[in-house]
Amino acid sequence: MIELKTYNRKQLQEFIASGDFRKYDFLPITGHRAQSHIKNPKASDEQTLLILAFCEGKLAGYVGCFPDNFIIDGKEFSYAWLSTLYVSSEFRKKRIPKKLLKKVFEEYDDRISITEFTKEAEALYTIMGVFEDVFPKYGKRYYFRTDAATMIPEKKPETKVLTPLFKLTDTITNSLIALKNGPLKKPKFKFEILDHIDTESSDFISKFESRRKADEINVFIKNPWVLEGKKEEKYLFSSYADTFKYFWVKVYDDKNILTACSLLLLRDGYLKIPYLFSESGSDRFIDFLIYFIVKNKVKALTSYHKQLNEKLNLSKTFPKIYQRDFKREYLFHKQLLNDLPEGFDPHYQDGDGDCMMT
Repeated sequence: MIELKTYNRKQLQEFIASGDFRKYDFLPITGHRAQSHIKNPKASDEQTLLILAFCEGKLAGYVGCFPDNFIIDGKEFSYAWLSTLYVSSEFRKKRIPKKLLKKVFEEYDDRISITEFTKEAEALYTIMGVFEDVFPKYGKRYYFRTDAATMIPEKKPETKVLTPLFKLTDTITNSLIALKNGPLKKPKFKFEILDHIDTESSDFISKFESRRKADEINVFIKNPWVLEGKKEEKYLFSSYADTFKYFWVKVYDDKNILTACSLLLLRDGYLKIPYLFSESGSDRFIDFLIYFIVKNKVKALTSYHKQLNEKLNLSKTFPKIYQRDFKREYLFHKQLLNDLPEGFDPHYQDGDGDCMMT
């Protein structure tokens, strides 16, 4: 018999504080990720944040829920993102994934969305027959350095024995790339790099339409899903990385007026731009971005910011060595779409949903 157990904010806090979440064969959540869910400003005290599935008293799987909302005609419209879904292979013939999903649908009145999912998960969502692929974002991944020592063994495990050779190749190639980029030149215009959004930035970004305000972004900067350190082997989703840092960037014009703000996320050499707010400072932001990429030896940048990508492709100084097209899909439950106004567009930035967390 399958038993499902739900945890709201208070119950999840007690679950983590007791240490009971560590007693299973695998972790249903990490302590720091739980705190991020608990402190989510858009989560109410009653909403379910985690659901565990037990089979004969043994943990079989879990699903995480990440509440969000839209403000439509001045009223709050709540829904939730699926942030994790996992079932142990020991129990995969017991239809537990479908049971977990149906429980999520029940908890949120079918107002569920999903993004950044695996191919295996996508197959399940397709079988459920209740999701539609909507609001896709088309982006680019720009590569600046080679990383054969990581990428090749991941795709072809049998080549792992050749890792020392791949490392040597990377070292030689990246040294040549560094010479090509020339000496590092710090931009002459004023910019600041902070570890949080300050008052000046908050006032600036309040002029833009955004799904997240400054206070909410700051909460997640202070309560990340990923910490720097060794991987948590009992947790199957993102939890630790060698490098995981947020940078809040401010760019000014010649009159010392703030013209662009952005949140950057650097994880193990790979860069994202979860949020970008710019009036007339995009050219200077690009100059700063080039400086940041070279200084921090960024391996690749993934961006779905259409206007930024168009300017990057025209830049003669942007140090890319290769680029690929990327598509981010958003799956919305059909009932969620029916509940939204006709023609509604969420206008997501790259970091919306749970994308800025990993």
